[in-house]
Amino acid sequence: MPRADLRRLRSPRVWAPGGALLIAGAVTAVALTTGAGPVTADGLPHTTVEVDPGACGRGWQHPRPGLQVFDLHNGSSQPAESYLRGAGGGPVYGEVEGIGPGTTRHLQVRLGPGAYAFTCLPDDASAVTGPTVRIAGPGRGGPAAVPITQHDLIGPALDYQKWVAGGLDTLARQTAALSAAVATGDPAAARSAWLPAHLTYERLGAAYGEFGDADKKINGTTAGLAGGVHDPAFAGFHRLEHGLWHGESVTGLRAPAAALADAVRALRDDWAQARMDPAALGLRAHEILENTAQFELTGRTDYGSGSNLATARANLDGTRAVLARLRPLLVPRYPELPALEAALDRTGRLLDGFRRGGRWTPLDGLSRPERQRTNAAVGDLVERLAPVATLCDPRRTV
Repeated sequence: MPRADLRRLRSPRVWAPGGALLIAGAVTAVALTTGAGPVTADGLPHTTVEVDPGACGRGWQHPRPGLQVFDLHNGSSQPAESYLRGAGGGPVYGEVEGIGPGTTRHLQVRLGPGAYAFTCLPDDASAVTGPTVRIAGPGRGGPAAVPITQHDLIGPALDYQKWVAGGLDTLARQTAALSAAVATGDPAAARSAWLPAHLTYERLGAAYGEFGDADKKINGTTAGLAGGVHDPAFAGFHRLEHGLWHGESVTGLRAPAAALADAVRALRDDWAQARMDPAALGLRAHEILENTAQFELTGRTDYGSGSNLATARANLDGTRAVLARLRPLLVPRYPELPALEAALDRTGRLLDGFRRGGRWTPLDGLSRPERQRTNAAVGDLVERLAPVATLCDPRRTV
């Protein structure tokens, strides 16, 4: 399955109900009217706060509770980011990244009684915390969460990397058996061996970013290939899938099958030296099913086997494997985690229901209501997993 690029455009984010950071929409610029103070089209009070290191937090002189907007101005010559936290290194209520020199970005938050401070983090320099500001009065603030650091993610990443190593051992055995079945000239045996091996690879979804060029050799598609399925660069599982399910001579598939087995063995042997980026783990948890919706449930990766629903089920297992490693970090930070896990269970049962008589129903074999339920279930999971990616995006604290 093709995987999305890890790079994301940075936007203002605030903690929303459920304890998850969500992208906050930009608000309109402040217009000044004589003697009346700041007036905005959004109807919210605005406070301009400096985020450059020499003046971090300056400007917040009239604290108030409730929904409001901070206009974060970077007067320095370097880009910066800023967090609004509970005083004394408390939980994060909102953040804005990528505030360019001389620019202003907007952060909308709801604050209740308590003590707060802005932390300003210029590029290539230490964090600076501004003065503590205390808010009195009635009302409840929005949710907040303790930030996750790069160090917090090292243990989960190492554990997941070991799990992937076990999966690659299994995959090496399975692709060797697939290659042997092709070499003996038995297309039925080769088709039977193809699906288990492919699903094993699909379960390793959070590691694809570290597989590099090996992923194209193992699970590449025809995307970008001028010759399509006949292009010499078309290789791996989908190359064999197309040949095995379109009546191609098994003799002609021996070289692609052997190349697949070789690529898997090389990846397995190299994996011991690989180092996963801990910061990618939470994002991958979201991307696996995001790509399932984009590629598997649209049939874009079906080259004849009709096994996209089986692949979607394997992707669900892959998501669970990531969440199992992140769970200790998510339990105190993501109140909706039990609902997410329940939704994963429901979607698993739904997909399992499409395996009938030992065979998986192809996408075009689903009724319209079945197709709608499947799309809705996976789409719901993608929404629920988005906060996991944001919560597990490591944040600087120094």
